Amino acid sequence: MILGHIGARKGSKGVPGKNFRPICGKPLIDWSLDQLFAHPAVGAVVVSTDDPDIYAHAVARGALDIGLRPAELATDTAPKWGVWQHALAAAEALAGPAHAFLDLDCTSPLRIPADITGALDLFRTEAPDMVMSVCEARKNPYFNLVEPDATGALHVSKELPGGVWARQDAPVVYEHVGVVYVVAPDYLRRAKTIYEGRVIPYVLPSDRCHDIDTPYDFRLVEFLLQQQLDEGVVKV
Repeated sequence: MILGHIGARKGSKGVPGKNFRPICGKPLIDWSLDQLFAHPAVGAVVVSTDDPDIYAHAVARGALDIGLRPAELATDTAPKWGVWQHALAAAEALAGPAHAFLDLDCTSPLRIPADITGALDLFRTEAPDMVMSVCEARKNPYFNLVEPDATGALHVSKELPGGVWARQDAPVVYEHVGVVYVVAPDYLRRAKTIYEGRVIPYVLPSDRCHDIDTPYDFRLVEFLLQQQLDEGVVKV
């Protein structure tokens, strides 16, 4: 069974109530819930939340009834990994063993169904501990990311002998984005952090990798999501 998961904490300092806030015709979380319920490879769906309204909404739609997230996993400092571990254990107790844990961040609604299928295909063919969505970084620490030294003078964050003077000559670096993750359940159970095992990238175009963290992000993603709707890329 592939277990689909969405984490949707109630609190948000940047955009209060963002996970249940309407965007382009439905609550933000439903853009991800709809994709999980519609995907033919997903056998069960679980939503981890401390919000009674989000929880009731998800269960009414068919998500597993695992109860609200424990208080210690509902703070803004609670690690994603611990939330995943709890959700996996609670879901397997109801639905049986999972052979893949598929997580979609509900704050990344610009993904398309092919992004989920592609990540699952990569997980199946490469058999890593984890597939993580990434996009090529907009700024590069070898070229145009700088930081001050003890005197306040700026230096390139990661210097190479001779320097890097053109962006295309810099080593490729990626941004970790929350569009889609696929995790081996055994790895999720035993590891303490994401990067202990073999974590491989699933590279996506940057235009589908915007995450909602601020009011500006919300407006930008709303604009791009409406554009997807107008072009028929996604449907409400």
